[in-house]
Amino acid sequence: MSQDLGVITPQLLKVESPLNLTSGKILPRYDLVYETYGELNADASNAILVCHALSGDHHVAGEDANGKLGWWNGYIGPGKPIDTNQFFVVCSNNLGGCSGTTGPASINPETNKVYGPDFPMVTCRDWVNSQNELRKHLGIEQWAALVGGSMGGMQVLQWAIDYPDKLRHALVIAAAPKLSAQNIAFNAVARSAIMSDPEFHEGRFIEKNSIPKQGLALARMLGHLTYLSDDMMGSKFGRELRQEELQYNYGPQFQVESYLSYQGEKFATKQNFDANTYLLMTKALDYFDPAAEFNHDLTKALAKATANFLVVSFTTDWRFSPERSHEIVKALLDNDANVSYAEVESQHGHDAFLLPNEHYEGVFRAYMQKLTDELANAQQDGEQK
Repeated sequence: MSQDLGVITPQLLKVESPLNLTSGKILPRYDLVYETYGELNADASNAILVCHALSGDHHVAGEDANGKLGWWNGYIGPGKPIDTNQFFVVCSNNLGGCSGTTGPASINPETNKVYGPDFPMVTCRDWVNSQNELRKHLGIEQWAALVGGSMGGMQVLQWAIDYPDKLRHALVIAAAPKLSAQNIAFNAVARSAIMSDPEFHEGRFIEKNSIPKQGLALARMLGHLTYLSDDMMGSKFGRELRQEELQYNYGPQFQVESYLSYQGEKFATKQNFDANTYLLMTKALDYFDPAAEFNHDLTKALAKATANFLVVSFTTDWRFSPERSHEIVKALLDNDANVSYAEVESQHGHDAFLLPNEHYEGVFRAYMQKLTDELANAQQDGEQK
């Protein structure tokens, strides 16, 4: 029977060695905030790294100090698909984030002021390199698996390319090998909404003691539109009015308008997401294109990957459609990789990877059982020797 994990206390890793960023800039030192769940076994062979998506953070399961459940709590814990009775699970807040890891809201040691817009651009490769420092700190020679959805799935791909010997399994969920022109355009509009807010102050809003709430809310509203499917929005809201009749003004009159306004307001105020982090994360998404270094040949980009793969897509996800997962699967098969693929029926669009789904959970559990069996067999072989 599945259970929740209870209250989880975040941990802090202070990395004192410099990180050479893809942009050519150098971070002389940085902090990584992370959480762990379950126990690391004697030979550190049962560790799983979960990589978060754009607005996610390190709090993936259990409760935080305020009682808030982790963003993937339904899938991580005792008896859940990622079973913490079997695995030691790790999730860190990405570099450039706003949940304790060094980012634009942190103090720049060179100026003793908030970084703000001076925080250097980061890429998916930079996140992976910083996560590798966490791996070494935890004494993990090789991850049993890396798991990520959306932007997290991109990090899993980057790990498989850059550190092929450091992971045995790669679970890439609702992801893509690069953003489409349409997705880049959505990100550009979201950034424009933030940067045109009068309270943005060219990224120095913290120094001005202000928050570009309107811009952040608009960016989140746009993003939320792309995470849901048309069918889901239709079934959830239709053309339902807030009041009994049309008001003939420009205020929100349909329920879907109120819903989007609520989501935007919540993101900009209650979640207190840093606007510069939002800009940074969307740019990192835009830049992700590992095949670019290989003459835009994804097969060549994945040629060094040695992990076993599970790739999952969702039928109504038009942000990262099943066709994008097919590209990943084909490139892996071209390299004779061991890859399993599942295309899950769902009405929930891109958000489906976060939500309950019997087929999705069944696929997940079956694959994770393979990992559990591997650990048991390895332990048995070790005892016999």
